[in-house]
Order: sequence, then structure tokens, then C-alpha cells
Amino acid sequence: MNWLEYEQSAAQKGYCAICGVDEAGRGPLAGPVCAAAVILPPDTMIDGVNDSKKLSEKKREALFDVIKEIAVSYSIAFASVDEIEEMNILNATMLAMKRAVENLDVKSDYAMIDGNRVPDLEIPCEYIIKGDAKSMSVASASILAKVSRDRLLYEYAKEYPQYRFDKHKGYGTKAHIEALKEYGPCPYHRMSFLKNILK
Repeated sequence: MNWLEYEQSAAQKGYCAICGVDEAGRGPLAGPVCAAAVILPPDTMIDGVNDSKKLSEKKREALFDVIKEIAVSYSIAFASVDEIEEMNILNATMLAMKRAVENLDVKSDYAMIDGNRVPDLEIPCEYIIKGDAKSMSVASASILAKVSRDRLLYEYAKEYPQYRFDKHKGYGTKAHIEALKEYGPCPYHRMSFLKNILK
């Protein structure tokens, strides 16, 4: 498998600041959605990088610093719980991705987006289904997004220990749902996601 196939294809078309973009946190019941954009130097392979979901938390944490060090530019952005509630999770995800690309210190001229649609960007872009398992840049972005969001949920766990956000990162585990039924939601919960749980 060629982890650089998409990057090299874009480079052959004349693009030189090619960013990979991915998100974390579309499915949880609590917390924002996070997106990251990463521009790597041409033909860069980072040992150990893979789809963030396939890596241990310890491995993701270690790679987080390596990716930031190697990247030409990287950006991490969020769409808040209020924005998710206001515009729905899909549109909020697109907004977070747009913010991540537009906040890059080095302006990207081409974006590769994980998933099956692209945000409203002013630069050419393509979507790559399961891009975090096919592209080095997208996989790197998936790690930055996942680690950044997880760290935020650890902070929420200190504020609201009863929900154990540190254990499930806001996802709808049995323990999380039980805590919701016992304590009710906190300000970090996505109320539109709880309709069927808190009947």
C-alpha cells in the first residue's frame, strides 16, 4: 500500500502545500467536534502513523508531538456543542474542518478530506473515503484531532467527575448513559443526541 499516493497525485498536478484533514468526535453524546489539518513535507513517511482508531492512546500521544514537529504546518480547530445543536453535527464537522484549513500558518493550496464530502473551501479539494487509512497526511490529521479532543474531555472529567468523561470521551457507553439517567445532562452534553436516552 502506498501511503503517499494521494499526496503524490496532487503534487503531480502542481500543488505544493497539500493538507490532509480529518475530524474526531462526530458520534459522542458530549463535547465539541474537533478537526485537524496537516501539511507534511513532500514524500514524508512518519513511522507508526495509522488511522488514529487503530492506535493505542499511548501511541497516539507519542505521535502527536512527532507530527507537530515534522509538519510544515498544522492546525487544530473545534465546533462547539452550541454550534452542533444549532446547525447539526454534519454541518458543524464541516465548519471545524474549514476552520482547521483556514487557520494553517502556511496557506494550503490543496486539501484532502477524510470522508465522503468536502467543506466549503476556497482551494481545490477532494474527499477520500477511509482517508485516515490511506493517506499519511490525513492519518496524521486524525491523530492530532483525536488527541486534542481527548485532552479536552479529560479537562471536562475534572469539572464533572460523575460522568467519567476520562473513560469514554463522551461516547454513549453503558456507564455514561447510566450516569446521564442518574445526574441528568451537563452543559457539555449535546441535547439533540440525548432525545432517545432521556425520554
